[in-house]
Amino acid sequence: MSDTAEPSTPAPAPAAPGALDGIRVVELATILMGPYSARILGDHGADVIRIESLTGDSSRNSLPARSPAMSSLSLLVQRNKRSVSLDLKSPEGLAAALDIIATADVVVTNMRRSALVRLGLDPTELCRRDPGLIVCVGNGYGSDGPYGAKAAYDDAIQAGSGLAWIVGQARPGAEPAYVPAIMADKICGMTIAQSVLAALVHKGRTGEGQEIEVPMLETMVAFNLIEHQRGHVFEPPVDPFGSPRLFSPERRPYRSADGWVAILPYDDRHWREFFALIGQPELLQDPRFATHNDRIKNVDDAYRVIAEAAPGRTTAEWLEACEERSIPCSAVLDPAHIADDPHLGVVGMVEVLEHPTEGAYRHVKDGPRFTRTPMGLHRHAPRLGQHTREILAEAGWDEARVEALLSSGAGRQA
Repeated sequence: MSDTAEPSTPAPAPAAPGALDGIRVVELATILMGPYSARILGDHGADVIRIESLTGDSSRNSLPARSPAMSSLSLLVQRNKRSVSLDLKSPEGLAAALDIIATADVVVTNMRRSALVRLGLDPTELCRRDPGLIVCVGNGYGSDGPYGAKAAYDDAIQAGSGLAWIVGQARPGAEPAYVPAIMADKICGMTIAQSVLAALVHKGRTGEGQEIEVPMLETMVAFNLIEHQRGHVFEPPVDPFGSPRLFSPERRPYRSADGWVAILPYDDRHWREFFALIGQPELLQDPRFATHNDRIKNVDDAYRVIAEAAPGRTTAEWLEACEERSIPCSAVLDPAHIADDPHLGVVGMVEVLEHPTEGAYRHVKDGPRFTRTPMGLHRHAPRLGQHTREILAEAGWDEARVEALLSSGAGRQA
């Protein structure tokens, strides 16, 4: 890599600045939860500065990749950011980080609090130095509990929060199972972004910053209990824990005449229309299916009716018939072929763009649409340390001091 940063290839500019235009966020985070939360803030227009180690984390260095430290994951998660590469264990690297933080409105980190304190980046001290600073720490567990110092990754949180147990209830033998997605990291990343946005509203009203803690375990427990607590909402409980409908092994995509289809009659009208559609209107008088609560009590039987009817039509025929009757229905999408979906293709969910060093890549748009402050791509994902000189200059460092940092090995410029 050259010591001179290449100018960024312009990214397609949003029609207007995002809601966080003018807000600076410093990201001290690795893997997915913290970086994903900062990406959301960057997609909203914030100037996100990612402070990285000299070698980059595993999300940068994983495969596949076209060049070192530019993995496919980093192209998606590190967009709308600038990268500074520092050795935070060195006095020079720590001083650089503190001077960069002094220019920020927000710090987002998923480093454990004990590690932050050892490094000289204690969140409480950072907020004491700058009462307007917002510091959000995303860790595995709440700091005031006995698990507070434990390390955590997504699978451990899926298990500890009950999600693996919940998934297992619909499996043979009720064996616990993980969701095949980095679910806890992504949900908690969105929660971090939401929390920072609320804190920015408070700061806008009062000028006050604050510390925020987003513990993964507690966040996921609250998330999981919304629909599954059911009779356990009451004290004492009036029903077994969990949603019978969601635990049903018959709740699944169904095999159609030529593939797979998701058919979901839900309310009374849906079921009336569905029973008529399959030529069995008398089923609406069946005491198992007469009301919503009857169907929940007999959910396996209700879903088996759908499963038995599904092979009688092609997926396209089901989509057309259900659309005519406003019954929720969907084809099963193979995510590798998003562009072939009639809706996602038209809305341009995935665009092929040109990265300045990595070439053509598939950029996935954000879902929300804003009429005044659009989310969008402002910068392609940076190389490791691509903006070290640039950002230190913005933090008030002169050229000689920056060069001394780089020469000492405490910093890196791509």
